[in-house]
Amino acid sequence: MVDPLKQPKLYPSLFLGKNEGYISFGAGQPDLPPPKEVYDDLHLYNSFQYGLIRGEQKLREKVAIAHKVQPDDVFITNGASEALQLSLYACQGKSVLLTKPYYYSYPPLVEFAKKQPVYTNLVQGKINYDNVEKKLQNKEADAILINSPANPTGCVETPTTLKKIESLTHDLNIPFIFDEVYSDLIYQGEHYSPRKENVICIHSFSKTFSLCGVRVGYLYTKNAELLQQMADWKTHTSMNTSLYSQAMALNTFKVPPSYIKKQLTIWQERRNHMAEGLEKIGLDFWSPEGAFYVMPKVPNPTKFAEDMFFKHKLICYLGEWFGAPQRVRFSYATTVENIEKGLKIVEKYLATK
Repeated sequence: MVDPLKQPKLYPSLFLGKNEGYISFGAGQPDLPPPKEVYDDLHLYNSFQYGLIRGEQKLREKVAIAHKVQPDDVFITNGASEALQLSLYACQGKSVLLTKPYYYSYPPLVEFAKKQPVYTNLVQGKINYDNVEKKLQNKEADAILINSPANPTGCVETPTTLKKIESLTHDLNIPFIFDEVYSDLIYQGEHYSPRKENVICIHSFSKTFSLCGVRVGYLYTKNAELLQQMADWKTHTSMNTSLYSQAMALNTFKVPPSYIKKQLTIWQERRNHMAEGLEKIGLDFWSPEGAFYVMPKVPNPTKFAEDMFFKHKLICYLGEWFGAPQRVRFSYATTVENIEKGLKIVEKYLATK
C-alpha cells in the first residue's frame, strides 16, 4: 500500500515513460504510427548546414498551398509551442485573453512573454462571445488566444463565433492568435480558419501525422511586421528549425488523403467508446467534437487522479492544470480495448464512493 505521506504530488512530467502496466488517458499525443511516406527516403538526406530562419522554401511553399496563403506568410518553427511563444513575444501589449479551461501551457507562455493572462469562462465548453466582446472592448486584454478544436475540452468553436471574434479583433486592431493544431481531427461541426491581417494561425504536423517528437510546426499570418519580429527572436534563440525535421514535414505532402480519412475513422470510434462509457457511468462532460480529449467532472478530482495513478495504474490529468478544478482530462489516444478497461476501473472506483 502507498504511504500517502510519501506519495509525490501529481504533475504532468511524473507520467513520462509510464507505459508498461499502465493505461494512459493522459497522453496528448497520437499512439498511431506515422505514414511510411514521411520517413521512407530519409536515408538519402545529407544536408546538415544551417538553414533559413523562417523555414526551408520548399516546405513553406507546400504549407502555403495547403492553407491558400503566400509562402512569405509562413514561418516554420520547433513545434507549435515555439510558434505560440514567438507569436506572444511579438504581439504588443500587456495582457492576453484566454478561455478557461485552457491548454495548460498557455498561462506560462503568456507570462514568459511578460504579459498577464486574462480569462473568459467557457459555457458548456464553448466561447461566450458576449463576454469576449465586453472584455476586449473594455481593453481588459491586448490580444486573444483561442484553440479549436480544443485541448482540453475536445470542443469545436462554430464558424459563426470565430468570424465574429475575427471581425471584432480586426476592428479593435487586436492580435488574434488561433491555435488550430487539431483541425484535421473533427467529428462534429466545421473548422474555420480566420484570415484577416491581425490573425496569427498556429499549426503543426504532430497531431495529424503522429510526429510529436519530431518537433516541427508552423504559423502563418499576413502581418509582415510581426513575422520580422519573430525572425529577430528566433535568430538569437533557436536559429533554424531542424532541417531533418523539416524534411520529414515536407514528406507529409506525399501522404494520400485516404491516410487522414482512415485515421479520423479510428479516432471517431475511440471518441464514441469514451463518450458512451462516460455517459453510462453517469459523469458530466462536454461531448467531444474534435481532437482526442474529454473533461468529465468527478468528485474530489485530486484524490481521484492520485488513486487512479498510484492504486489502479490509470493515468489521467488534473483539471486544475487546465483551469477546471472540478474536472479531470481524459485523452482517448489509446486503443478501444484500453478505453474499455480504463472506464471499467473508473466505474468500479466511483461506485464505492
